Amino acid sequence: MTTTTGNPGISTARAKAPATESQGPQATGGSRPSGVRGCPPGDAVPPWASTAKAAVLIEALPWLDRFHGKTVVIKYGGHAMADDALRAGFAQDVVFLRYAGLRPVVVHGGGPQISAHLARLGVPSTFTAGLRVTTPETMDVVRMVLTGQVNRDVVGLINRHGPFAVGMSGEDANMFTAHKRHAVVDGTPVDIGLVGEIESVDPAAACALISDGRIPVVSSVARGTGGEVYNVNADTAAAALAVALGAAKLVVLTDVAGLFANWPGDGDSPDQPPDVISQLTATGLERLLPSLTSGMIPKMEACLRAVRGGVPQAHVLDGRLPHAVLLEIFTDSGIGTMVVPDGAAA
Repeated sequence: MTTTTGNPGISTARAKAPATESQGPQATGGSRPSGVRGCPPGDAVPPWASTAKAAVLIEALPWLDRFHGKTVVIKYGGHAMADDALRAGFAQDVVFLRYAGLRPVVVHGGGPQISAHLARLGVPSTFTAGLRVTTPETMDVVRMVLTGQVNRDVVGLINRHGPFAVGMSGEDANMFTAHKRHAVVDGTPVDIGLVGEIESVDPAAACALISDGRIPVVSSVARGTGGEVYNVNADTAAAALAVALGAAKLVVLTDVAGLFANWPGDGDSPDQPPDVISQLTATGLERLLPSLTSGMIPKMEACLRAVRGGVPQAHVLDGRLPHAVLLEIFTDSGIGTMVVPDGAAA
């Protein structure tokens, strides 16, 4: 049963599609012959295990059909970028999407890596209203780390599975054009240096790569109209690119299970974990934005920008969960929080 919060267009339980008809009784006789396809002699596969694996593949079938040939933009960041096992799993997920007929595009940030490199240089990291104060010297490090280190790492991980990933910066072919952004503190604009707000996207270079069967991996750096180079928020960059590409989905990986209905708990039961909002409309999200924590605001604003710009679905997923991207796209129930345009909620 679907439950709702007090906000219209918000639900804490989601079914991605109506239940399908039963597949009927499964065959239970026989097992894989010993020594076949890597099965050691005498090590037969139990019939129930084979049936469970087949059920997973069958569940994915309608989603493979629905998203075949569609573009999916994934914002990669958070703990999923720092843990070696999760990094490897993310690369596998992206290549799986490519082999399954989808067109994945990866946009990444690299805040922790930038801070670590600045610390090695003895340069303190300063933030105002959640945004990194970016001097020209800091921008040199941001550019070097995002485009020269993090981008190459992501490309290398993906290309272990095939010659698919091509690294790009938002500067390349003027993909992202930005203007200067100010932080707002107590209602007053504050200059925070070379931090940009994306004002236009030219996706032609990414489209050419996608058409060639490649996977663009884009760092969140942008050009200004006067030749400046700006540090831009990766969530915002991913949303803007998803809109420009006409993507079927925007997926934002983060370090929480999704957007919570009641944080930190449910009030009456302090020990009870809060409910994750499974699905909400653009209007429902817009009403919630002022009450969100600073860390969630840019991610949910990115989702709102995407669906307002024509992307049918935007998701915030827990990147700490192995293979979170595949679980969202290819299972009936999905995970995390999904944002849809007004009128599209189930």
